[in-house]
Amino acid sequence: MFDTYLIDIDGDEKDFFAQYNQIYLQNVMVCYEDNVPVGCGALKEYDSETGEIKRMFVHPEHRNKGIANAVLQELETWAKELCFTSCILETSVKLENAIALYTKFGYQQIPNYGQYIGVESSVCMKKYI
Repeated sequence: MFDTYLIDIDGDEKDFFAQYNQIYLQNVMVCYEDNVPVGCGALKEYDSETGEIKRMFVHPEHRNKGIANAVLQELETWAKELCFTSCILETSVKLENAIALYTKFGYQQIPNYGQYIGVESSVCMKKYI
């Protein structure tokens, strides 16, 4: 479901983004409701001081229940436990609700980093934790 959702969001750029979503993630959280997965998120090391938030998603039928808040809080807790001093992330300019969530949690827009440099459909954000 998540990958299908991303194809709809990423459109013509889907192949570009897909190559970066086929990565090994060690810190992954999946939320269940009645044994059905309804949300997820992951954290990976970007560098020795920075964790990168990846694969944040809540199934559309389960939004507005606080699931995204819980996932993001847990990912930030993991980042602190791993001694990261900040978290970064990338999202689509089309995902206004995601940008609002990250802003609410104290993330601020930064220049696009890494593979997202020059990608106009990307919004990159950072938070010191």
